[in-house]
Amino acid sequence: MGVKNMGKASVLLIMVICCWISMAEAEYFKYKDPKKPIGVRIKDLMKRMTLEEKIGQMTQIDKKVASNEVINKYFIGSVLSGGGSVPAKQASPKTWVDMVNDYQKGSLSTRLGIPLIYGIDAVHGHNNVYKATIFPHNVGLGVTRDPVLVKKIGAATAREVRATGIQYAFAPCIAVCRDPRWGRCYESYSEDPKIVKLMTEIIPGLQGEIPAGSRKGVPFVGGPDKVAACAKHYLGDGGTHLGTNEGNTIVDAKEFFSIHMPAYYDAVIKGVATIMTSYSSWNGVKMHANRFLVTDFLKNRLKFKGFVISDWQGIDRITTPEHTNYTYSIIAGMNAGIDMFMVPYNYTEFIDGLTYLVKNRFIPTSRVDDAVKRILRVKFSMGLFEKPLADYSMAKYLGSQEHRDLAREAVRKTLVLLKNGKSLKTPLLPLPKQASKILVAGSHADNIGYQCGGWTIEWQGLSGDITDGTTILSAVKKTVGPKTQVVYNENPSDSFVKSNKFDYAIVVVGEHPYAETFGDSKNLTIPEPGPSTINNVCGSVKCVVVVISGRPVVIQPYLKTIDALVAAWLPGSEGQGVTDVLFGDYGFTGKLARTWFKSVNQLPMNVGDAHYDPLYPFGFGLTTKPRKN
Repeated sequence: MGVKNMGKASVLLIMVICCWISMAEAEYFKYKDPKKPIGVRIKDLMKRMTLEEKIGQMTQIDKKVASNEVINKYFIGSVLSGGGSVPAKQASPKTWVDMVNDYQKGSLSTRLGIPLIYGIDAVHGHNNVYKATIFPHNVGLGVTRDPVLVKKIGAATAREVRATGIQYAFAPCIAVCRDPRWGRCYESYSEDPKIVKLMTEIIPGLQGEIPAGSRKGVPFVGGPDKVAACAKHYLGDGGTHLGTNEGNTIVDAKEFFSIHMPAYYDAVIKGVATIMTSYSSWNGVKMHANRFLVTDFLKNRLKFKGFVISDWQGIDRITTPEHTNYTYSIIAGMNAGIDMFMVPYNYTEFIDGLTYLVKNRFIPTSRVDDAVKRILRVKFSMGLFEKPLADYSMAKYLGSQEHRDLAREAVRKTLVLLKNGKSLKTPLLPLPKQASKILVAGSHADNIGYQCGGWTIEWQGLSGDITDGTTILSAVKKTVGPKTQVVYNENPSDSFVKSNKFDYAIVVVGEHPYAETFGDSKNLTIPEPGPSTINNVCGSVKCVVVVISGRPVVIQPYLKTIDALVAAWLPGSEGQGVTDVLFGDYGFTGKLARTWFKSVNQLPMNVGDAHYDPLYPFGFGLTTKPRKN
């Protein structure tokens, strides 16, 4: 009996030990329990993390240097695709998903299994990805003054981004462009902060509608078809002196806050997950080193609880020349309040430098903890711990017909009719679909790359058939009557035009694609052969000129020659939205969200300025009624 009792006692002891072990395991995985409040999960995970694991979370690297092994070794918290950084040319959604999942497996195989977040510049649709729907750039969307439309565009963009396994979009840009000489002006909705504020409705489109009663400033991402958004570039990027990219915004506090801050108030209230600091300065202080604006104002006063991310090599540019004192740059960026550092290539230098500075007490551990808590809060809020790996189920959304129809609607609403006929009594538009012979001319008439602009497939954009879409020429051919002969000549001579007896001509000209500093311009002229095409065609036949540009450009010298003038901005992949309105299936409704200057010598000139004397004022736009078929 004694032996039996001993056996029973042994079994009981083993059961107790197993129970203790299972309880310990349950405790160990508390941060992985979705039923626990996010605050509890963050606290539990933080106490388990080493300094190396925390600094890894604060590090974002480009996919060009990323691998499963690198991510595992350095506990990397985020990977990004910079402009044109793709797994393969014309990569399919499956190829994208497989790449992102491979990186994610590197994260999940670390000791704590903290998933990474993958980011990309999806600034007018999922613009890096072949066959994605390319929506109009923000400069056009501001014309619509339609927050419902941009919310739908945000939701469509989120679905297409998720179709490739990516969970984080560096959008929206809520800059207030005050000078069109700035090379990023097309990324801004308007010169008017009220319109830019209105357009923050794209954030709940991207992220989902924040639940009623949510605490102000807490990030929210609502489900597997939504992405973390990023309001950028904080703050004053659109107000720099002479419109210089990454320049200095020289204004007093009253003007600075009243023009450049309003959209950020709304972004924080709408639960934006992340905010990106600007390369630019305010009165000589680099934003990447501005503790007052990043920590004191954004985090403490506005109660922003998401994470602040640097721009691409942003801390390098704190010094001039850049990267001349990297130790100082790390200290300045950390002290300012940046949480995640976009260090695309020199990540080991950043990790080693920050580790040294923390271990030697140049940077307090409390600052590291603040950053990591914020990053984890976003990751927990978007359900990354529960569903870290993507599947192929969203692939159907990439470039879907529903999204293309939405983009086409957006194009229609972005168009601004600036002139219609040599006199009000003889309007040219809408154009008749039934005609004997019509001419389509201009460098931008049959060029998807040109009509999409910068940040499309490549960072700077490209020329030609770079992705799926409908050029304006193709759209004209689809729209006119079956008996109407469409002649295309990119840059015809005036003798060619005169000898052909065209009923009318459509001339499509404008800027070539550009992004960031490459777009900074002192003259804002349409490049040749655009002006020659206008003069040759419009001097010989009734013509409508459609301007494809990221901002107002010099047009006054050609106005007398032109019968009708349309600002189409950068419409994206759906050129049929342009012909929908040119031919009267829909009416023109767009009103300028930017002042159209007479001469660059007037710049900067914004509505309300004392010297306001525009060619076309802010809010201008002629209207037409749809033609009854």
